[in-house]
Amino acid sequence: MSVMETDNHAVSSLDIRRPHALMTPVVFSSPHSGRQYTRAFMDQSRLEPQALRQSEDSFVDEIFAAAPEFGAPLIRALFPRAYVDANREAFELDPDMFADDLPDYVRTRSPRIAAGLGTIPKVVASGGAIYDQPLSFAEARRRIDAYHRPYHRALEQLLEGARRQFGVSLLIDCHSMPSHRAPGVRIKGIENVDMVLGDCHGGSCAPEVTRLAERTLTEAGFQVVRNRPYAGGYITRQYGRPEEGHHALQIEINRALYMDECRIERGPELPRLMRRITRLIKALSEIDPDILKPDPCTLPKAAE
Repeated sequence: MSVMETDNHAVSSLDIRRPHALMTPVVFSSPHSGRQYTRAFMDQSRLEPQALRQSEDSFVDEIFAAAPEFGAPLIRALFPRAYVDANREAFELDPDMFADDLPDYVRTRSPRIAAGLGTIPKVVASGGAIYDQPLSFAEARRRIDAYHRPYHRALEQLLEGARRQFGVSLLIDCHSMPSHRAPGVRIKGIENVDMVLGDCHGGSCAPEVTRLAERTLTEAGFQVVRNRPYAGGYITRQYGRPEEGHHALQIEINRALYMDECRIERGPELPRLMRRITRLIKALSEIDPDILKPDPCTLPKAAE
C-alpha cells in the first residue's frame, strides 16, 4: 500500500505498460489492483487501511506484468477500488450515501448498488461500511472526473489502436476473487475453483476465445469454470461487442493461489503463478485476428 499525500490530480491515476511494438489485438486491463490511497480518503473513512485494502484485486497487475513482452499493452488503475470503482458505470450511485439530491442522469438502482458496491462504494468486500458521514455529490463527481473517466478514455484509446492495426480488438479484464476461506466471504460456488472465465454467457467474445483461455489454463493445472459466479462486470459488458469485432473476456483468479488474504501480502506461490499465467498471456496474444472478425452471416443487412 502507498499513500499519496495530496489529492492533486496531476498525480497519475493510471499506468500503461506498452510493448516496444504492438504485435497483437489483445489489451490487458487491471482496474482493481490500485493501491495508492490519498491521505484525505483515509481521513474520510471510518476503516483502518488494512480493512480498505480488502476490496483490492491485490497484485493482479503483477501477475499479468508480462503482457508487453508479447506485444500487448497492460493498463492498470493506481487508485483503489474502495475510492472509486472503474468497473462500474460512470454514475452508478447509492442515493443514501449522499447529503444532497442526485441529478436525474445518475443511476440509483442496480444489483451492485444494492450490494453497496457502486461507482463510489459504500462498503468494502467484507461488508464493512467505509464512511460514517454522508458525502456530497460534488465529491463523487470530482472522483469520477479525476479517476474513472481517465481510465476509460485510456482503455478506449488502447482498444482503438488495436482496431486500427488489426481490424479487431480483444480485451482481457483481469481480476482476483476471494477464496471461500477469506474473512467475511459468503460466496457460493468458488470452493475448489482456481479460475473463473466470464464471457457474459457467450455474449462478450467469440467462443474460440473462451475455449482457448480455458484449455490453456486447464493444461497449466488449474480448475476452471465459466461464468459462475462471475459472468463479467461492466467493463466486459461495455467493451465486449463481438458482432462488431470487439471482444472482452473477464478472468478471476483465486487469491488463495498466490497471497495471504488476511495480511494482504504476496505469498511464496506468486512467482510460480506468474509463470503459469504467462502461458495464458502468450496463447491469447498469439490468437489469429481472423477469429475475432465478425461473422458476415450475423451482421445486420443494410436497408434496401
